[in-house]
Amino acid sequence: MTLAGADHGSAHGFAEVTARTVFAKAQGLPGNAWEQGSPIVLTDLNEANFVRHDAAREAGMTCAIALPIFAGKGLKAVLVIFCGEAETEVGAIEVWGERGDRLRLQAGYYASATDFEKVSQDVAFARGHGLPGGVWSTDMPVLMREIGASHGFVRSKVAKEVGLDTGLGIPMAGPGGELSVITLLSGGNTPLAQRFEIWDAREERVGPHRRAVRVDGICEREGPLWPKQNPPVDIATTNAWQGPVGQVLGTGVPHIVNDGVGLPAGYRSMVALPVYRAETLAFITAWYL
Repeated sequence: MTLAGADHGSAHGFAEVTARTVFAKAQGLPGNAWEQGSPIVLTDLNEANFVRHDAAREAGMTCAIALPIFAGKGLKAVLVIFCGEAETEVGAIEVWGERGDRLRLQAGYYASATDFEKVSQDVAFARGHGLPGGVWSTDMPVLMREIGASHGFVRSKVAKEVGLDTGLGIPMAGPGGELSVITLLSGGNTPLAQRFEIWDAREERVGPHRRAVRVDGICEREGPLWPKQNPPVDIATTNAWQGPVGQVLGTGVPHIVNDGVGLPAGYRSMVALPVYRAETLAFITAWYL
């Protein structure tokens, strides 16, 4: 695997190292995510488990989450998200996996939300229960807002206490059909992202053409992004190769914008992630800063 796209911000040294690094299957974090067929969270980027450890340390990176994207049994890409020191920042990235008839926490990164982390380690979700269980039941991305006051968010009390207010859950299938659920939990004062979107690309929704419609979203600047008319004649639509989300429709792999081109006013960066059902691209999730 070679680098296809990135947003390294001001981490120029890390960007230079990454640009010339190649990973084989089972090599490094991306290669191990490919080999294992499931997400991996590293909370210690040391020499033993992270090839670019020196550059990561110089850039202040302390954690990495690798998300392998499979279409059926074939790997499309591996998206790696990096986090830095966060003594005051509030946010979390979680990986939930199937254990019998429940989803349980496999790994996570919680920054300063240590109380939320402790609660999460003891929680199990049935189908349809909480954010991870809702994603598991519907096999589609789910966006929850005001999670600190939501009866649908099982950990709402501690979420409110630590300052988490938005949750995006994403289903991620492995090459053998095993399911993981990724949750991105964002705080209002130090958000993981300031805009979240879910796009539906299923043929039963958009027809035989490569097209997607935005079915849910929330933005700090614009507010709710779902259709406001009934019937939804104002629904946002994009075609393959049209704009950043359309790039995912065209290529079938994640798309990263790091220069603001094609993004709504006020945003510099964006990640758009494909969600597959078997070999078919079904949804696209996107988050912006």
